[in-house]
Amino acid sequence: MAMRDRQRWLIFGVLALMYILVYFYRISLAVVAGDLSRDLQLSPQQLGTLSSVLFYVYAVAQLPLGPMIDRIGGRLVISAFGVLTSIGGILFSQADSLAVAMAARVLIGIGTASVLMATLTIFSHWFSKQHFGKVSSYMVAVGNLGNLCATAPLALAVAAIGWRASFLVIGVIQVLVTILVFVSVRDRPTGIPSGSEEGQKKLVEPVGMLAAWKEIFGNRDFRLLGVISFAWYGNYLALQGLWGGPYLMQVLHLTRQATGRMLMFTSLGFIAGSLVNDSIARRFFRSYKKTLLAGQILLLTLMTIFLLLAQVISHSLLALLFFAIGLAVSSGVMIYPIIRSMFPLRIVGTALTSLNYCVLLGAAVTQQVMGLIVGSFTPLAMGAPPQAFRAAFCFPVIGLAMAIVMFLFARDYSDMGRE
Repeated sequence: MAMRDRQRWLIFGVLALMYILVYFYRISLAVVAGDLSRDLQLSPQQLGTLSSVLFYVYAVAQLPLGPMIDRIGGRLVISAFGVLTSIGGILFSQADSLAVAMAARVLIGIGTASVLMATLTIFSHWFSKQHFGKVSSYMVAVGNLGNLCATAPLALAVAAIGWRASFLVIGVIQVLVTILVFVSVRDRPTGIPSGSEEGQKKLVEPVGMLAAWKEIFGNRDFRLLGVISFAWYGNYLALQGLWGGPYLMQVLHLTRQATGRMLMFTSLGFIAGSLVNDSIARRFFRSYKKTLLAGQILLLTLMTIFLLLAQVISHSLLALLFFAIGLAVSSGVMIYPIIRSMFPLRIVGTALTSLNYCVLLGAAVTQQVMGLIVGSFTPLAMGAPPQAFRAAFCFPVIGLAMAIVMFLFARDYSDMGRE
């Protein structure tokens, strides 16, 4: 048992390294948006599309990935797709046109699409249902180190060696981590007792892809969870993924380094919240659904404050607001233990990837729609007036308010069990 415990945490550590890179690629354009717009001559619409294409591809890839993960295992899927991420990352560092940058982002989107869902599927074999909420929260917390790397550290790296060399280094690191995953990760422990949940899974015939999707998407509560997942991640990426950076630099006139530091506070808040969310759910709310709802209501309140007051409060208070937004955003990781309790283990990979389709679609649609709104005020990506950003940020905020109301009618699937 002690050896198995060491092995599962070793697997956790290796997969966490891969997930850190996923988060880096998601967030990094916020800091280098000005450099990309200048070097590749991009309009606001083109910048929004370049950022969102990764999420569109990532979202669409979720649907076939679920059955693939359930059948051939997360280790092989993450390793194979990691090769695509490596190619895309290196290609992006050499992009000299929008077309090349788009192709690179497409490869990165496909390559990173499998990481979290395959990881959580592997965890469903290595950790009990009662521990799943905690370990999934820990994974997201560690993954947010990629957010940190994509804020102030990336800003410093770009200032020192340029954005191209910075992304080339990340591409090389991606290659090394992909090899490490292939060598050290295992999909499930050996010697599973036949009476365990994992042992019972082996006695069940695999569910066909269409039958699994029918079971998942036919569940009304899954659809309601998908709506709030769409709005949750759309709000987070609106601020952290692309448009928060230009807003801070153009409207509040922060330097690139100061912008990176400000966005870093959101990542720190996300990490801090992810470490305690499962404990809050178990000891205070006694419910994953109630924890998710409380966090999203807080997020809605804080995003509204950001929308109304960001230009008039001090930078210290703004940093505190960004940290608090990160704390509220971290409540979104409750969607994963909810899914783990909602569906049987035999289709958990398909269920997780189906939900992540909604998550990433929220990021893609939100960033692109905001780009269209900003572009309606000005043809330039760098130089939009404050009212353009205010109008753009209204889109995710209003969407989150509507999603919260809808999710009130979802069933509570919390399974707190015993530690």
